[in-house]
Amino acid sequence: MDNLDNVIEKLSESLLDFLPNAIKAVTILVIGIIVIRFLRWFLKRMMNRHPDSDPTLIKFAMNILTWGLRVVLIVMVVGALGIETSAFVAVLGAAGLAIGLSLQGSLSNFAGGVLIILFKPFRLGDFIDAQGEGGTVTEIQILYTKLLTPTNQVIYIPNGALSNGNITNFSKEPIRKADLTIGVGYDSDIKQTKEVLKRVIDMDKNILKDPEPVIRIRELADSSVNFQIFVWAKNEDYWQMLSDFKENSKIELDKEGIEIPFPQTDLHVRNLPPKNS
Repeated sequence: MDNLDNVIEKLSESLLDFLPNAIKAVTILVIGIIVIRFLRWFLKRMMNRHPDSDPTLIKFAMNILTWGLRVVLIVMVVGALGIETSAFVAVLGAAGLAIGLSLQGSLSNFAGGVLIILFKPFRLGDFIDAQGEGGTVTEIQILYTKLLTPTNQVIYIPNGALSNGNITNFSKEPIRKADLTIGVGYDSDIKQTKEVLKRVIDMDKNILKDPEPVIRIRELADSSVNFQIFVWAKNEDYWQMLSDFKENSKIELDKEGIEIPFPQTDLHVRNLPPKNS
């Protein structure tokens, strides 16, 4: 019975000795959480005030800041409890190394995400072609980028591969150039054909007058004279312009009796004299 009383007494003394540290640790934890939330709110507000602020960069910076401050807060709480922080930091470092070795691919994607966010080869809403896929950028995460294709399919591309490959950004410039080819028959009048094509360009409101459109002969092909047409349009009007130009070119060339040839083969049959029997 005396032994039990001694154990209870020692346990009570230990709890009384530990209580100030526990109160200190809880106080640090509560204050730390409040400070982290305030810093997030304050920095986010300051970044949003900047006219050139990127929402993706703001979100990324907030996540990095939050996790960094949480790690510092945990170390401070552990120290307040009387635990040796150097050993705790060593454990965290060893755990981080083990996780890093097991997640090399994810770390590559993380680094790629950082490069994409910093150098901005594309932004949300841009139409890009990368890794053999094309679509509108709808989301830029730390590990992957999300594309929405013209056929309403969602594609996730790892940022590691994306940052190390070729990226074609069709939305980077406000206007876009189209390189079109129209073929007419060899018996067509070249000057008349140019006038018809110029009329088609003039009647299309989506084709820009500056830069000036260009009409010239591209090549004398096997069965047609191919005209090369350079026209410019705004990004949002580009695909409609392509469709309208091809449709109107066919209509106007048909009106003028100018033939658009198609591949054909002439077959010549020759009657041979019968063989001598």
